[in-house]
Amino acid sequence: MVGSKSDRPWLLLRLLAVLLVAASGSAAPVAAAAAAADEAAFDENYAVQWGADGYHLVIRGTEANITMDQSSGAGFRSKFMYGSVFFHMRMKLPSSYTAGVVTTFYLISQPEDGSRDEVDFEFLGDKAGVPVSLQTNVFVNGRGDREQRLHLWFDPAADFHDYKILWNPYQLVMFVDDTPIRVLRNLTATVPGYPFPARQTMLIRASVWDGSGWATAGGRTKVDWSQGPFTAGYRGFGVSGCANNGSATPCGSPDLWWNGGDYRNITAEQRAAYEGVKKNYMNYD
Repeated sequence: MVGSKSDRPWLLLRLLAVLLVAASGSAAPVAAAAAAADEAAFDENYAVQWGADGYHLVIRGTEANITMDQSSGAGFRSKFMYGSVFFHMRMKLPSSYTAGVVTTFYLISQPEDGSRDEVDFEFLGDKAGVPVSLQTNVFVNGRGDREQRLHLWFDPAADFHDYKILWNPYQLVMFVDDTPIRVLRNLTATVPGYPFPARQTMLIRASVWDGSGWATAGGRTKVDWSQGPFTAGYRGFGVSGCANNGSATPCGSPDLWWNGGDYRNITAEQRAAYEGVKKNYMNYD
């Protein structure tokens, strides 16, 4: 999707914000983590959840493809639960007509019941020529109803892009490439009952599935199986996180770089980029 002339000042602002962040020392751990994630093989940190038939989920070292057709989709999950983390996943979405197709990357506690915590990236497909909607949602103790939707400033089916979640004791930030698109501060210490996902560990899941009942035009536009199969690509299988596997370092420790001072608030440049996203691209809150 090519931005209009009215978008150009915002695009220049976003580029400036990225350059300013990259120029600071705080960008170094993120850059190193991203490089490690790109080099990691799938089976270092992930396992197949469903669709393991050699077609619906195909794993080739540092890349995995999920294909959905009328018989099935597929999904995978991390091997460990995490208590704090800077997750990183590179994704390329199915292209052309994708109405009803839901492509996901998300965090979720276990068991996946009415008391779960969950943080969602959900890409909702649409008819050919209509932009995909990116829906984010946050569940705390089973309660969600916090959906936000936006149209991206690029075509997410044309190439791989970074989708990241910073989750630590101070904040939850969701990024598209280096741009924050959702920010939630942890106010539980000062606001009793504030809904922040701080109590439960979570694992990483990804999947492609049939959301005909709700994903496109409120469920009025269904999956057209004659347009399939629908294939999404995933890369970036390294995980910078505190695994709940007997580690001696508490997941809230400031010794973990993603809990350090540079990651307890977004910067002024990131805040400006975030406000630009809300103003120019968000269409449902």
